[in-house]
Amino acid sequence: MDAGTLTPEYRHEPVMLQEVLEQLNLQSGSVVCDCTLGGAGHSVRMAAQVGQEGLLLGIDQDDMALAAAGERLGIEAPQTPRKLLKGNFGDLDELLCKAEVPGVDGFLFDLGVSSPQLDIPGRGFSYNEDAPLDMRMDPGTNTLNAAEVLNTYNEADLARILRIYGEEKFASQIAREIVRRRATTPLRTTGDFVDVIKAGIPAAARRHGGHPAKRSFQAIRIEVNHELDVLKQGLEASIRWLNPGGRVCVISYHSLEDRIVKRLFQELSQGCTCPPDIPVCVCGNVPIVKVITRKPLVATTEEVARNPRARSAKIRTAERL
Repeated sequence: MDAGTLTPEYRHEPVMLQEVLEQLNLQSGSVVCDCTLGGAGHSVRMAAQVGQEGLLLGIDQDDMALAAAGERLGIEAPQTPRKLLKGNFGDLDELLCKAEVPGVDGFLFDLGVSSPQLDIPGRGFSYNEDAPLDMRMDPGTNTLNAAEVLNTYNEADLARILRIYGEEKFASQIAREIVRRRATTPLRTTGDFVDVIKAGIPAAARRHGGHPAKRSFQAIRIEVNHELDVLKQGLEASIRWLNPGGRVCVISYHSLEDRIVKRLFQELSQGCTCPPDIPVCVCGNVPIVKVITRKPLVATTEEVARNPRARSAKIRTAERL
């Protein structure tokens, strides 16, 4: 599949684009890193802001995304220097060392699976298309796929993953059904998984709250790609690389991600934690960042109507002191 075929698939509308640009507050000559490059929807506009004196860094573990983004940036932002890096933002330290940049003025994390990945049935992310159970964001290096998780994990681990990562209240019932089904026939396709989920959820509960497979698919995807561990690693690294006054902006789409971002920003913005009755600080803690968004920003009703993916999006931003 050539880049010309890929590019249209990756031209989904970037979520909360204007809010991202305002939060990052980029200037001509800034160095900005898009840690979730995708189809470069955000990066094209960020590149325009930093201009030919700046530098755009783009990270993605998806070869198709890198190809599509490279073509688009070459057409729409040809004057801005750029370095596109294949990898996971959990390895941000290593990637930025290879890029040979001394510091960064802005980081963007647009979390979750991208619309184009959902739109490619063979990737196995979608519960609306019957496809092999894959869900790997980086099939080239990640050997763990959804089929292996569902067919080899024990019932207790499956229930834990569905309950914690998917916030699925019928996690135990679904896990029990997975183990029962696979005892005779392994789960091979997304359709198999959807059937098992429906069998594990009471009929009355399936009639409300959207597609019954949504939470379970999210949970298995997070497990396959180690998303929450990687998020914390990437965020911590981004703070280390930020220049003073630089900002990190995160768009999250579910409460688990948002909680990690909120807690980390709060921890790093704290100063002295000594008891108030101690006259002299002995902990030595000093704030590293200033939280810009005391409450997360959410999409306008107009954007949600235009771009349904923005419905659950939340933006949090912190600035390096």
